[in-house]
Amino acid sequence: MKRALIFQHMDHDHPGRFLDYFAEDHIIPEFVRLWEGQEIPPLAPYDLLFVLGGKQDTWQEADFPWMRAEKAAIGEWVRHRAKPYVGICLGHQLLCEALGGQVGLAKAQEVGVFDLALTEEGLRHKLFEGLSPRHKVMQWHFAEVTQAPQGATVLASSESTAIQAIALDHHAIGTQFHCEFTPQSMGGWSSLPGYIEALERAKGAGAYPRLLEEAFPLMPGMGAMTRRIYDNLITATGLRR
Repeated sequence: MKRALIFQHMDHDHPGRFLDYFAEDHIIPEFVRLWEGQEIPPLAPYDLLFVLGGKQDTWQEADFPWMRAEKAAIGEWVRHRAKPYVGICLGHQLLCEALGGQVGLAKAQEVGVFDLALTEEGLRHKLFEGLSPRHKVMQWHFAEVTQAPQGATVLASSESTAIQAIALDHHAIGTQFHCEFTPQSMGGWSSLPGYIEALERAKGAGAYPRLLEEAFPLMPGMGAMTRRIYDNLITATGLRR
């Protein structure tokens, strides 16, 4: 059996549809609830590192001291061990910063459904193989990667965010958009303090019911995209033979 180590930053951000994929591939997920003070275990026994989103920002180490150890673990995992990595939203930003990239406040906040375009490099990259050039994706972020780390390939962008996805070789991927998103995710997010307000600032009054109407018909397409990325990653890294 393979083991996935999952860094979690708050209750309402979870692996979503990836848990189904792990079950199919007999990958056992093990969570580290970092915001509760749980320590990161030794990395050697694990086969995949999965880093989720959260309300924190990468520059808040003074407020969240555990983030220093998290960044160090990500850097060791991706640069030195070169093992499979998936980072979503904050996990994407942490990947970039741990490897020498830069993260800052977003030029434009993206909350809701937005268009995503693959770059020329993304269209050719093994981890995005089989994807169409444009997609609808779910976003919720107020920070963004402003400079990709050395050696990273930028795979996708949106109108407001130039670095929506990156890859390191064929073993690590980070996505600013929420590729793990499921219908259950929306219920969790909407209960978070400030989510509805942030959505209405971005999309206007009554944005939440409109978002539900827009997002739910798009779920099959979002799921197909995520499944393709996952399959490409675990095939490229040998987790599935």
